[in-house]
Amino acid sequence: MSFQAYIDNIKTKTGKTPEDFYKIAEEKGLLKPGVKAGQIVAWLKEDFDLGHGHSMAIYATFKERKAKEGK
Repeated sequence: MSFQAYIDNIKTKTGKTPEDFYKIAEEKGLLKPGVKAGQIVAWLKEDFDLGHGHSMAIYATFKERKAKEGK
């Protein structure tokens, strides 16, 4: 499955885009320094019923965005 297919499937399942997840994660304090990937993955699994691969795809979008923003 391509990365874009993961993102498309997540949007279909949850109605949310990576940007939506980023905003929610920010509100929950999950984008602060020191927060581990496992914490974000656990949140996505618990609150949105995403599988591990789909959760990691969202986490990857967070990392990419932070890198672009220089964070």
